[in-house]
Amino acid sequence: MGVDAVKGIEVKTFDKPDETRPFEGNGYADFVMAGGRTVARGTFEPGWRWSQNVKPIVGGDSCQVSHLVYVLEGRMRIHMNDGSEQELTPGEVAAIPPGHDAEVVGSEACVALDFGEIAEYAKPK
Repeated sequence: MGVDAVKGIEVKTFDKPDETRPFEGNGYADFVMAGGRTVARGTFEPGWRWSQNVKPIVGGDSCQVSHLVYVLEGRMRIHMNDGSEQELTPGEVAAIPPGHDAEVVGSEACVALDFGEIAEYAKPK
């Protein structure tokens, strides 16, 4: 069932994303836009860290994006600027405010859906 099948319902798939943004190594994010909102699926490969793989693209001292993520697979540790940390695992939903670094934990890629303020994530300045 496609976009035209039911009037008013907009359907997108990550199999054909509207945009893919590669990180500076160790992964990429696919973006779909539906209903005026952006949803991302990030594939963060082992060894990925925001400060090494996204910071060179966007600048700044820490990630300034507000995330609302659902972890599909793998694990990620979030390091907040205030020193607190949280590890995310499959099946968990997390609201992550701006002001953080993050890294993949272990030897498995972390794949997560992000419904937050993600439209500008990993977009070159």
